Amino acid sequence: MRPWSAIIAIAIALGLDGCASLSTTAQSEQQKLVDAADASLSNFMRDPNMGWFQQHLAQAKGVLIAPTIVKAGFIFGGSGGRAVLVAREPQSGKWVGPAFYALLTASAGLQVGILVSESITLVMTDRGMNALLSPSFNIGGDASVAAGPIGVGAKSDIIADLVSFSLSKGLYGGLNLEGTLVNTADDWNQAYYSKRVLSTDILVRATVHEPGADKLISDITAASGRK
Repeated sequence: MRPWSAIIAIAIALGLDGCASLSTTAQSEQQKLVDAADASLSNFMRDPNMGWFQQHLAQAKGVLIAPTIVKAGFIFGGSGGRAVLVAREPQSGKWVGPAFYALLTASAGLQVGILVSESITLVMTDRGMNALLSPSFNIGGDASVAAGPIGVGAKSDIIADLVSFSLSKGLYGGLNLEGTLVNTADDWNQAYYSKRVLSTDILVRATVHEPGADKLISDITAASGRK
């Protein structure tokens, strides 16, 4: 099986084919993702081994949260999932969003079984944020990525556009986002905000607002220690 064959299978299973109905059911699925992202943020903020993440969240220009990434395959495989991005509105510095994204990765090598991870990526530079605002980009190609330091008292100076952290069945660092293709999920954005919007409308111009995201925005504002 070719790597992208596995990706297609994962995409279909996760409903990432871009053909989802803009219905009440779709709206419910989007709110579930937002709520799950908020739960993931809480998990990372409570974890004593995520000290670097907690200390540097205030410096981030954006936060990409993928509550569930499924990695599957035998010899050839891949991973896929949905994510939300919240960002600092350029003028006020306030957290706004979320915008919806789809993540797909192809991989080759000896791998058996299924791994489920949750991932949070800090967007540390303008280059990283600009990449995420484009319709599609490749992590590690269009923007550099580094694995975040893990452990109590972890200290490190990291020079990268994106700093990624993951939890996999209670373990750390089980997911490598290098080579991941990140696509904007325009159909989910349209369903959630009940109008056709771009990621820039949501995260730069902040022209739309959904009350269902208020708790996520409030929690990340408190966690970052900045309004």
